[in-house]
Amino acid sequence: MIWNVVSDSSCDLRQSDMTGGSVLFSTVPLRIHVGGREFLDDDSLYVPEMLTAMAEEKSASTTACPSPAAFAQAFEKGDKTVCFTISGNLSGCYNAAVQGRELVLEEHPEKEICIIDSRATAGAMVLLIRRAIRLMEADPMGVRYGEICDELRLYQAALRTCFTLENFDNLIKNGRMRPLVGTLLHSLGIHVIADGTPQGTIHVSGKARGEGRTYRAITELMAQSKDCTGAEVIICHCENPTGALKLKEEILRTLPVKSVEILPCRGLTSFYAMEKGLIIGY
Repeated sequence: MIWNVVSDSSCDLRQSDMTGGSVLFSTVPLRIHVGGREFLDDDSLYVPEMLTAMAEEKSASTTACPSPAAFAQAFEKGDKTVCFTISGNLSGCYNAAVQGRELVLEEHPEKEICIIDSRATAGAMVLLIRRAIRLMEADPMGVRYGEICDELRLYQAALRTCFTLENFDNLIKNGRMRPLVGTLLHSLGIHVIADGTPQGTIHVSGKARGEGRTYRAITELMAQSKDCTGAEVIICHCENPTGALKLKEEILRTLPVKSVEILPCRGLTSFYAMEKGLIIGY
């Protein structure tokens, strides 16, 4: 019996980081289109090159979710699969995964495939994936498959995501922010702070000027959103390890969390966060 965990590439985990265990793990890459170039969000993507191309390109860059066939290929590897996708309100990955499941079940009706909309991205998906693997490793014969899927859905509902941006070029090029506003925010050192809603949409909660105030505002937002006692926290950064470390120190100083881990953003989350952006899952 083969346990299988699948995620789209917005999870910020790389397949090369998860080898050697008894549970299969794979990511299905999204694609980022910048001008006439396409960047595949797999383990070999060099994020700084993509960000440079985005900065130099005058037109808006776009993303494309994986095909149902790409998800199906990943699902076929296991007997019992759990798949996590980026919020269905941000991408078509969830629908593509559902279609991929149908493709597999037509040929292999004995397989079991559970698809969970994370209603988030980045760190929250990391926490879901790691929880899934721990539960699967404790059940090598897969007798608790249904219970494990239910537990993961409950865990997903308890997770939260927030983020901060200080580069607004992508928002401006996509028509979501006026150029004058973006230039003013950047010149004043103002960071936008936002969080994810339970429905998987984005809510702008405020702005802060300077790093110190921004990190304090984030910890206040985290404390307001849930009881963080014993929480595991993942900070995903877009080319900003220094800022991520400072935020980690503020979280550990302020909140009763269990741990804080720092990971670099992959391509899709870098597309949204842009340079210096931080995404926090907890």
